[in-house]
Amino acid sequence: MPEKRMRVGVLISGGGTNLQAIIDASRAGRLDADVAVVIANHEGAYGLERARKAHIPAVWLDRAAYDTFSAYNHAIRLAFEEHEVDLVVMAGYMRLLGTEVLNAFPNRVLNIHPALLPSFPGSSGIRDAWDYGVKIAGVTVHFANEKFDEGPIIAQEAVSIEPDDTIETFEAKIHEAEYRLYPQVIQWMARGRVVIEGRGTTILPQSAGR
Repeated sequence: MPEKRMRVGVLISGGGTNLQAIIDASRAGRLDADVAVVIANHEGAYGLERARKAHIPAVWLDRAAYDTFSAYNHAIRLAFEEHEVDLVVMAGYMRLLGTEVLNAFPNRVLNIHPALLPSFPGSSGIRDAWDYGVKIAGVTVHFANEKFDEGPIIAQEAVSIEPDDTIETFEAKIHEAEYRLYPQVIQWMARGRVVIEGRGTTILPQSAGR
């Protein structure tokens, strides 16, 4: 009997380029996982169109339709549960996620940040690293918690800033690293290879996972 594939729920706010990288990796056979549903907090988020083109359920949840932050996050949780999601992936979701979702998916909510945390947290990590003048920047995938960019780090990929880089070429290199690293971490999660140890994590050898 074939092994059950992990079902991924993706949260987005905008264009969904990381979502596309995950969809592509799944369809190419590089992931033992499928995107089960995509949820956006903006009706016009292009990531919803990416989901529709891939025949994946696309859901817009309007924050204005809910009286409280808690009620909005409860609606997100219900949507994920309706689609029997195993793992929640934040892919350019520009809002804090509430405990209603975090508690329903303990140690199963991931986020990606375009900097080497704990350096340059927040919504402008790429620009902040560039303006600071660092020579090495990068990408971080971590477990999400109730604070922005603070959960246990799972993986990081360094990106060098070369003398001939511009902010545009630097940003492109960051995004290329994201598109490599996020599917890799999702595959580790699908194979049961990620173990949390306090503030850190361990990636088990391939033979130790499922």
